[in-house]
Amino acid sequence: MTHIARLPVIALGFMLVATGAHAACEVEYKAKRDKPLALYYDVTTVNAPCASAEAALRAQLAKKGLTLLKVLSKKEK
Repeated sequence: MTHIARLPVIALGFMLVATGAHAACEVEYKAKRDKPLALYYDVTTVNAPCASAEAALRAQLAKKGLTLLKVLSKKEK
């Protein structure tokens, strides 16, 4: 009976660890907008792991009409 009671607690622990794997990433970047030319420097949080943060940021900026020029730094948040 004790093993059955521990099962939900163990499952909850695994769910909490899996949720932590989807950490956000803080990205420092440079971007531009054409016509009229405007250059941007900013730090933003992307809801993706740092390994895929550049692609997520590129899509996020494209929705605003911006083009990513360079990622300067990434930091897990």
